[in-house]
Amino acid sequence: MAARASADMEKLKLSNASKPNGKVAEHGRVGAETGDLKHEDSEDEKDDEGGAADGGATGAAKKKKKRKPKKKKAATGSAKAQSSPPRVLISNLFPNGQYPEGETVEYKNENAFRTTSEEKRHLDRMNNDYLNEYRQGAEIHRQVRQWAQKDIQPGQTLIEIAEGIENGVRALTGHQGLEEGDNIKGGMGFPTGLSINNCAAHYTPNAGNKMVLQKEDVMKVDFGVHVNGRIVDSAFTMTFDPVYDNLLTAVKEATNTGVREAGIDVRMSDIGSAIQEVMESYEVEIGGQSLPVKCIRNLNGHSIVQYSIHGDKSVPIVKGGDQTKMEEGETFAIETFGSTGKGYVRDDMETSHYAKRADAPNVSLRISSARTLLNTITKNFGTIPFCRRYIDRLGQDKYLLGLNNLVSSGIVEAYPPLCDVKGSYTAQFEHTILLRPTVKEVISRGDDY
Repeated sequence: MAARASADMEKLKLSNASKPNGKVAEHGRVGAETGDLKHEDSEDEKDDEGGAADGGATGAAKKKKKRKPKKKKAATGSAKAQSSPPRVLISNLFPNGQYPEGETVEYKNENAFRTTSEEKRHLDRMNNDYLNEYRQGAEIHRQVRQWAQKDIQPGQTLIEIAEGIENGVRALTGHQGLEEGDNIKGGMGFPTGLSINNCAAHYTPNAGNKMVLQKEDVMKVDFGVHVNGRIVDSAFTMTFDPVYDNLLTAVKEATNTGVREAGIDVRMSDIGSAIQEVMESYEVEIGGQSLPVKCIRNLNGHSIVQYSIHGDKSVPIVKGGDQTKMEEGETFAIETFGSTGKGYVRDDMETSHYAKRADAPNVSLRISSARTLLNTITKNFGTIPFCRRYIDRLGQDKYLLGLNNLVSSGIVEAYPPLCDVKGSYTAQFEHTILLRPTVKEVISRGDDY
């Protein structure tokens, strides 16, 4: 999910630092556990009497070994294969309750001691429960998105695509979200964003949307998965025409650069500078015209806290003066956006994304539909972001007046679609990282990106 930067960032000057290497090692996936094979090799020996001549010496008896078929003991703890579309509960695939660790990266320089520090290792072990919840959510995200990458094709409606992803997440978490409070236990951590072309973020179809994905489209797929409020926020971009390859490469490498540079005691400004240097070293040729890839300077990465996708820290993607440092134990969404347009987004189109504010004021609501809707939001989503389709699923209707009243009262935050100029193309890649006491864990890393 994108975080808006202040308009002041328009005034930032771009710097030309040396280009860092944007490659990040691929995450090693954990294989399924297999049980031991137990063989029974008992042998029956039979004497095969040789035909000895009358009165002659008796020949040595030949022994012929006859093996019984080997009996294989059924493997225990073996993971079943995920279905297509994904519907197998993730806990059934990992019956021991331990989920794959993300890509781990050791800290550098003055923080290198953390890798072997007994004190830091002890702190790390104390965090095992919440780490496993993050890893469970990350594995669900990987399995659902990898299915989506194969399944999504031009000609599908955006509602078909969004519901396919969301149905997968709900099935794998085991939380359909139709009973009161079920969404708060697990499920969608952020509505499925399907932002196309010049629209960079926060677009998901509302009920009745007829938009169809086209072959020439550039679509950002951004969704979150949460388990007990531990939100894994990750995004990728899909295209069906190789003309956009350089745009996607620029943004993917910029995100990987941000992931690599992030760490304990690292200043936000240094991360933004490194990201911008990589992103803006690329150009893309579209329609015979060579276009520079620009960072969308008023979109940021962000910290994540339990049950809230936006913490109080932002991670810029351009050079700036923010001297805030990342700290031990924090979780961040490192996301970058590239554009062939102006590199600046504005609110546009119909709003679909909302979230109840963690610091919502206690105000008197005069509209009865607003009071009813607030009760529904509190009991079913808490501060987890939702979209209008999710309210529809709960059987609510005629709620728009109440929803707008909650927004104007400062209780619910609206996240309208964010778009660059028409005719431009935008791309996004995003990962969630955990700054553990001993190592940095790129929790959402997969074989795909």
